[in-house]
Amino acid sequence: MSFKQLNRKYLAVCLIVLIQCLVPTVYAADTTTVLLKDNGKALINPSMGWTMHYYSNILTNYGSKLEPSDTLDDFPGLSVVYLRVPWSFIEIEEGKYNWELLDTPSQRWIEKGKRVALRITCCESWMRYATPEWVKKAGAKGYDFTPGRGTVEGGVFWEPQYDDPVFLAKLENFVKVLAKRYDGNPNVDFIDIGSYGVWGEGHTLASSRQTYGIETIQKHIDLYCKYFKKTLLCISDDFAGHDNRASRLPITDYAFSKNVTLRDDSIMVQPAPRHWYHSELAGQFWPTLPVILEHEHYGNAIKRKSWDKQLWKQSVEDYHASYMSIHWWPRVLLNENRATIDAINLRLGYRLQAKKVIWPQSVRIGEPFSIKTLLANAGVAPCYPGGYLAFTIKDEAGGIVATLIDEAFNVRELDIAKAGQEKTKVCNSHFVIAPLFKDEGRSFSRNIHPGMYDLYISIGKRDGTPAFELPYDRQDGFKRYYLGKIALIDR
Repeated sequence: MSFKQLNRKYLAVCLIVLIQCLVPTVYAADTTTVLLKDNGKALINPSMGWTMHYYSNILTNYGSKLEPSDTLDDFPGLSVVYLRVPWSFIEIEEGKYNWELLDTPSQRWIEKGKRVALRITCCESWMRYATPEWVKKAGAKGYDFTPGRGTVEGGVFWEPQYDDPVFLAKLENFVKVLAKRYDGNPNVDFIDIGSYGVWGEGHTLASSRQTYGIETIQKHIDLYCKYFKKTLLCISDDFAGHDNRASRLPITDYAFSKNVTLRDDSIMVQPAPRHWYHSELAGQFWPTLPVILEHEHYGNAIKRKSWDKQLWKQSVEDYHASYMSIHWWPRVLLNENRATIDAINLRLGYRLQAKKVIWPQSVRIGEPFSIKTLLANAGVAPCYPGGYLAFTIKDEAGGIVATLIDEAFNVRELDIAKAGQEKTKVCNSHFVIAPLFKDEGRSFSRNIHPGMYDLYISIGKRDGTPAFELPYDRQDGFKRYYLGKIALIDR
């Protein structure tokens, strides 16, 4: 071979290598391999996302400036509208309810495919009767208090005695009605147990400063668990003490035993090193239940110099958080923290990836074949709802020719890891398209025309219905993502 021929061969090899580097689809002898690249976009998926404080106790915070048509579609990853209001705003008279307060903003978000979360409180530090006054008039005991001073005769606000039988009886009646409306409602992601402590946070430091034993707190947990059998419940970390540092505490052990999860109210109230206290407590919950984070009111944190963008990102890692709050005027928070919000979205909750897919270039109808997929979870938390890998074959008109589901592996079981160190799971999925059935010499099969078709990937329910957004482009509008071509050959 001459020098010129060697040089040409060398250039040809270099050209092939260059093409393989530039083109994501690589054709082998009889298979097609696609390497899918994460597009970095925020995902809207079940049991995770950003929660918008539409009502933050006070009705004017923070949805009051939004037009009725404005559901903050420009806020990346926003999946839940969060409604936190006093009990007295809902049950205005005994047995008479003001559900419009909740239903109006809820329907705006539900219409956009988003979900709802609630907290109903029994004590506030800005209004006298968060628990309805008619409860007190019925004989419920309580305490006048002044914030910063505790129980004070003639104090401007009133807090119920949390173990008083009259108060608990009236509260139970309300929770029963609340559960009838919302338990098992697919539009509701979670309900806070907000009946204990000022702001529903599980402490009395900013109210009466009265102390209660664990038995009283358990009664409030039990009351909600009695009626909410399906919808996720959660308690604030301050139920265990606002600054108790431990990996296990009695009241959180009790909540966990009842399948009640943890939220932290609030991170970054104080500057580091007192930026949060309960990330270790979250370790008991996150492997099986989604953990919820609420940061301090952003403007207040700026004033007291406790806001730290790097710590904000780190909180998601330390708590393995599935939800993060929008606890301020939403677009102010977004405009001043966009890069951090984008970074949080890459890790918050779960992020399902199909890093590589390998399938036959051609498949004979009625005969077995396999598709190999490398799956990963790039988030900090498991995919709690769980789901299954599916492949859909479509014709040129977008019609579904075949739906193929691999039920052998649930994505709930994907391991989590540090950012950039995702652990992949190899799934070898085995399928047959339109198998042939025989009966007394006759053959039966579903009619499929041979030809070239489009192949899509999705993750969702056992019947092949897609349930999760994946971080890829070229989807069909129903959370199926285009992979490439596949030929179906006659039997």
